[in-house]
Amino acid sequence: MRLRRRLVSERSPDHALSLTAAAVLGALHRCGDLTLGALAARERVRPPSMTRTVTALEELGYVVRRPDERDGRAVLVHLTDLGRSTVLDDRRRRDEWLARRLRDLTPDDRDVLRRAAPILERLADID
Repeated sequence: MRLRRRLVSERSPDHALSLTAAAVLGALHRCGDLTLGALAARERVRPPSMTRTVTALEELGYVVRRPDERDGRAVLVHLTDLGRSTVLDDRRRRDEWLARRLRDLTPDDRDVLRRAAPILERLADID
């Protein structure tokens, strides 16, 4: 948990997005367009809360809403170029921070992390 908090703290100081808003941008970057309901479920928040988050992101130019061509009743949230560049900039900053920290580890410690990574990934995927 401390590592996650530290990685979050390495986000770009150029924007003041909430953690939920940043997570929404990340989800859209990884998964592509999603409905408000799917975003709310992914972030484990109520739909009205996600609506407020997406509205704020839309007002800032990070996302747009588009009709779902497959389901005329649904609206998809789409990442704009600004949203995508924000996600990539944040990821680059976090990756640089982590790379600097990993270089300070011993080769044995880096090997332990390399072997543990798949186990940690499986744990993260368990609901």
